[in-house]
Amino acid sequence: MSYIRLSQNQIDKVGNSIIYLSEKIGELSKTKALKLIYILDELSIKKSGIPFFNLKYKVWKFGPVSEEIFIDLSSETTLLKNYIERTSDEGVTFIKPIVAFNDDEFSDNDIDLLDFVINEFGDKSAKDLVYYTHRKNSPWHNTAKENSVLELLENEQINNTELLIDMGALISHDTRKKTVYADFIEAN
Repeated sequence: MSYIRLSQNQIDKVGNSIIYLSEKIGELSKTKALKLIYILDELSIKKSGIPFFNLKYKVWKFGPVSEEIFIDLSSETTLLKNYIERTSDEGVTFIKPIVAFNDDEFSDNDIDLLDFVINEFGDKSAKDLVYYTHRKNSPWHNTAKENSVLELLENEQINNTELLIDMGALISHDTRKKTVYADFIEAN
């Protein structure tokens, strides 16, 4: 597994986003948190061309998933240790905030997007969110299909890949957003 280093700004924004989501939605499982993080990035790129977190997502069976955040929420929490704690109940990992939400990293548009995601996806189960992120022509679906691993993942012959999802594909039809996205990626 390749490890991509996250910036402190990314860690702060992910940590506070999980706190915000948890405060508004209530109980947040690890899988649901991972899906909502991805959905925030996807919707932000679609809306403006600018990623919410700018994380790298891999094609995994229950992906798309940020490997770094997955590892942090699955084993000893290190990246997000100042924001959350993990608890386990009957084999399911839950994420609980340990500090109050801090909006320092967030614009008004960011808060609007968080609220939109809570309204649209907050009451969905982790399984529903996996289905949503795996929908036909989604970045996960297209990347898995183009790399001949879709059936292997769906049939549970493999659980993960090293394939990165090209988030720029979300806006490939929009020249202005493609330029904004390319400029953002280059600057970060």
